[in-house]
Amino acid sequence: MRIAMIDDDIVSPDELHPALLDRGVFFGDGVYEVIRSYRGKIFAFDDHLQRFANSLAAVRIKNVAIELVRSRVMRAFEQAQIPDAKIYFHITRGSGPRDHTFTDDMKPNFFLTVDTVPDASAAKEAGISVSTHPDWRWKRCDIKSLNLLANVLARQDAAEKGCDEAIFVDEQGLITEGAASAFFAIIDQKLYTTALSGRVLPSITRKFVLKAASNICLEVIEKSITPNDARSADELFIGVTTKDIVPVVRFDGTEISGGRPGSLTERLIAEFRKFT
Repeated sequence: MRIAMIDDDIVSPDELHPALLDRGVFFGDGVYEVIRSYRGKIFAFDDHLQRFANSLAAVRIKNVAIELVRSRVMRAFEQAQIPDAKIYFHITRGSGPRDHTFTDDMKPNFFLTVDTVPDASAAKEAGISVSTHPDWRWKRCDIKSLNLLANVLARQDAAEKGCDEAIFVDEQGLITEGAASAFFAIIDQKLYTTALSGRVLPSITRKFVLKAASNICLEVIEKSITPNDARSADELFIGVTTKDIVPVVRFDGTEISGGRPGSLTERLIAEFRKFT
């Protein structure tokens, strides 16, 4: 006899709600996006939707109309009436009996939430602390997939150390990115960040940080650095959708930039603000 169990209740598998059979639950088989708004206007909407479409294509989730996703996001955003909002949405391949293989005719599942963007002003003024963590993720980090267990464990490790973010270090001893952010270093008046590849997410915030750097004539070098390089950097910061640019003033316990946000980071924050 086929059965299913939810907590202490035994039921027939035929009675299960489709949400309990979602491939996102079984396998993390889906992709997601996080976007935000400023004063009632969604920022970089087209960039985020293009990245979402790229992720869907990369994992072969079909039967998704991006314009329908756009309209759903807009309808939810307008109904929420939150001027400075954080909008999360994901699409999974669909629901069905647990099986690693899939068929292209599966009906994808869509989920979305709208909430208020957390206040990052204190972090921007004082800076944050970060700690390093081995990069245990899969080899297609350019896909914004729901497979985030390595990120979860890294950020929990950072939190237990009293830090605000985890910075991934790969097998070669090179920094890739943050567990939930892009990572940047300023060394000798040059901005360093990891080059785009399968090792890192093509961060939308990163894209605008590089534009801001160009606007203030700051040379950009797309090259990975080591934790030792980071500890001796003039300035460090992260870039994340819900917080923009956030200075890093402590890296693995080492004070950066005198324990205060650096001057070039502050200039980049001001320049980034012009985009929003």
